[in-house]
Amino acid sequence: MSELPIELAIDLHAETQRICDWLPEVLARKIGRRGVVIGLSGGVDSSVCAALAVRALGADRVFGLLMPERDSSDSAAPLAAELAASLGIRYQTQNLSAALTALGCYHERDAAIRQLFPAYRDDWKSKIVIAGGQNGGINFFKLVVQSPSGDLAERRLPLREYLQIVAATNYKQRVRKSIEYYHADRLNYAVLGTPNRLEMDQGFFVKNGDGAADLKPIAHLYKTQVYALARYLGLPPSITGSTPTTDTYSLAQGQDEFYFALPYQSMDRALRFLSLGRSSDELAQALAIPVSQAERIYADIRSKRRSTQYQHLGAQLLEPVL
Repeated sequence: MSELPIELAIDLHAETQRICDWLPEVLARKIGRRGVVIGLSGGVDSSVCAALAVRALGADRVFGLLMPERDSSDSAAPLAAELAASLGIRYQTQNLSAALTALGCYHERDAAIRQLFPAYRDDWKSKIVIAGGQNGGINFFKLVVQSPSGDLAERRLPLREYLQIVAATNYKQRVRKSIEYYHADRLNYAVLGTPNRLEMDQGFFVKNGDGAADLKPIAHLYKTQVYALARYLGLPPSITGSTPTTDTYSLAQGQDEFYFALPYQSMDRALRFLSLGRSSDELAQALAIPVSQAERIYADIRSKRRSTQYQHLGAQLLEPVL
């Protein structure tokens, strides 16, 4: 997108400066750490966060981690390495496949998949997709598998198998975060989180996984604004022109396919319209969709806010301790 929609427009120069002023201030005065550790996925969110950290702290105080595993896309690690090199930061690559195998990540996931597709083996691929809500029904999930010959098949996921697959794949985000905190402790650094506003609002993160961090510099920015900031910061076209993916399942999977009701450009506008108290009629006009679909999108946003409240909760205490 060459320009931001009016309701998402921001001063990119001023916003960059605001974040870069905030990062060293909160790092020194509240957290008391010397620099930051960041997991680099090759995606726009982590790339923007890394670029902002370098501007704010200097390249010598930013340490990157590339943490691919056997289901990662072939392009993710090279993109992340390219970004780290262009920013001049130190980085380390640690493949998680052996650790995830030892923890049972792949075994438990595949055991659940075989309840629906008994022929499923290591050389097959899979992903979960969302369905129902956009057609006016209740959201439900489907499992899609691909055989080595390329044949695709899908079935509706029962709750038990869905929960087991998600629980198993959540190992990936939690192991990554453990590694980030190891290096943060080793270097006396803080962990920099990379979620954007859309992910935070809709609970699209793993609790104590990619949702855990000491600082989250772009959590107030919509995904569309993050892409605009990436272009402003001069990040490579391979990042600024990328399509958001989960990079969690072995089959390619867009974020809107797995979780959100719309592609991020439209989802951002819907979330902003709802936050501004704009009607479903106004959203329908802005997105050129039927009013009935706009109403379902608003309902889906509210539903996800309710159902993911647990994601945001810290440990509950009987009474205040501090």
